[in-house]
Amino acid sequence: MEFSYEILVILFAVALLAGWVDAIAGGGGLLTIPALLLVGVPPATALATNKLQGSFGSLTAAVYFIRRKMVSVRGNLAAIAAIAIGSMFGGFVLQQINADILVLFIPLLLVSIGFYFLFFARNLDEEREPRIGEGRYAATVAPALGFYDGFFGPGTGSFMATSLVILRGMPIRIATAHAKLFNVTSNLAALAYFVLFGNIAWIAGGVMILGQIGGAYLGAHFAFKGGAKIIRPITVIMCFAMSIRVLVRMWPA
Repeated sequence: MEFSYEILVILFAVALLAGWVDAIAGGGGLLTIPALLLVGVPPATALATNKLQGSFGSLTAAVYFIRRKMVSVRGNLAAIAAIAIGSMFGGFVLQQINADILVLFIPLLLVSIGFYFLFFARNLDEEREPRIGEGRYAATVAPALGFYDGFFGPGTGSFMATSLVILRGMPIRIATAHAKLFNVTSNLAALAYFVLFGNIAWIAGGVMILGQIGGAYLGAHFAFKGGAKIIRPITVIMCFAMSIRVLVRMWPA
């Protein structure tokens, strides 16, 4: 596909903003997928291109958090492996069945997370007693999250961070750092499929990668410095926005 310079500049700007949002709370695809569709990219190609550019944003944020020792790759190898396996299996199952039924539950889950952070979550910058151990989390919750991302995807970053806050007792900024590392794993597993079998708009994707890298770095910096006062309101906004987006897609034209 060919794009004018004006369109490429717009896609770069959208990716920059999406990378910032995604690094803090997830949901950057709410901005990038519609932008790709609006400039004439076919739906299947838009999804593949979005996964390409979004993967670089997640990777940038994860590297930022790793370098500041907020999350360790070595200390999370079991969860990373479980998420990768779950993501690949989710992608396989998606090819076998109709995923429309799952759409009915996603808005409810996203709204629940939004209300949790809005009304019930307290002292999010403090560490709490874990409800389950690291090994149990890696054996049960991690593969389920990977499966969901490979199978469907919307809100995965928010689900990951929330599960770590509630189940592992992590401060929200540490949970966000871990969520970015985990999200990179599931994104790369899905990206491998799109690179091999998907139709990617490489020029648009390349420009958006640059925007994602810049936005993700800035977003990770904001999350690192601001903690709950930055992450909490943006998470609430993005959860409600994602739920509305899913409901709009369900509504018959």
